[in-house]
Amino acid sequence: MRKTLLTAAFVMSGGAVMAQDTGPSKTDPQVAFNNNCRQCHSTDEGDHRLGPSLYEIVGKEAGVQEGYQYSSALESADHTWDEDMLDQWIENPDQVVSGHKMKPYPGQDDPEIRAAIIEHLGGGSGEDAESSEEQS
Repeated sequence: MRKTLLTAAFVMSGGAVMAQDTGPSKTDPQVAFNNNCRQCHSTDEGDHRLGPSLYEIVGKEAGVQEGYQYSSALESADHTWDEDMLDQWIENPDQVVSGHKMKPYPGQDDPEIRAAIIEHLGGGSGEDAESSEEQS
């Protein structure tokens, strides 16, 4: 009887631990990118979709990638995509460049999620976010 109770307690506690495992965090860089950017962007070089490829975007000038037709507002923007500028853009693109084409994206107000997205973009791995689709 005691062995049965211990076995039952073990199984029940294991089930509780397993139920708490919710998978990758929303602040995991890949998950953050998938949940906020992947609908329109890729991180593969030259893979422009509804939005331009974000391959190695950190350090690039805004609105100049070949093969993508940017809004005139973004083409005339005079900034480089450093971490601070990306953070501002991801938070509220309308405040950075009025007249951009990135609609209806409302921005991301969670600074931890923005930081995770920027971490993902800063890697420049060239691996497309779709390879981790099961994480989102």
